[in-house]
Amino acid sequence: MTVTHAVPIAKRRRWRTFLADRQGATAVEFALVATPFIGLLVGIIQTFLVFFAQQLLETAVNQSSRLILTGQAQAQSMTQSQFATAVCSNLPILFNCNKLMIDVRVAGSWTTANAGTPSLTFDANGNVTNAWQYNPGNPTDIVVVRVMYLWPVFIAPLVANLSNGTRLIMASAAFQNEAYINS
Repeated sequence: MTVTHAVPIAKRRRWRTFLADRQGATAVEFALVATPFIGLLVGIIQTFLVFFAQQLLETAVNQSSRLILTGQAQAQSMTQSQFATAVCSNLPILFNCNKLMIDVRVAGSWTTANAGTPSLTFDANGNVTNAWQYNPGNPTDIVVVRVMYLWPVFIAPLVANLSNGTRLIMASAAFQNEAYINS
């Protein structure tokens, strides 16, 4: 009889020993705290990258728009793809230049100049299907330059603002062309 009672007593002692053991508590506590901490850290990094890319795009558009403002683009008969190359030359390696969307329009007046975010249309594969204009204008024309880029995000619910899980970042410049001389 003592043998049959010894097995349940031994099992109870093992359970008590296991429950009283605190050596693994630190690992469990770390696992519970690490998951939300790492998620928060990744979210902060993703948000930083979006704001950093936005500022880089703003700077590139301001620098590149000077080609239109001063009449250099018009004098060289620069095409939309050549202007895209000029914008891309002012961007760092973080951007895929093939994915830049450039819209350059002449506005009739300052009140009709639209520098806002356009409505994008997508095909079944999630690619943008909008047709963009490229009209750098003539001397003293009011011109609006908009450059858009679909920034890939890896935490879509936090920073994505489009249905395809990307974030549209956009930079615009509105200015009146200088009174340059057409040649």
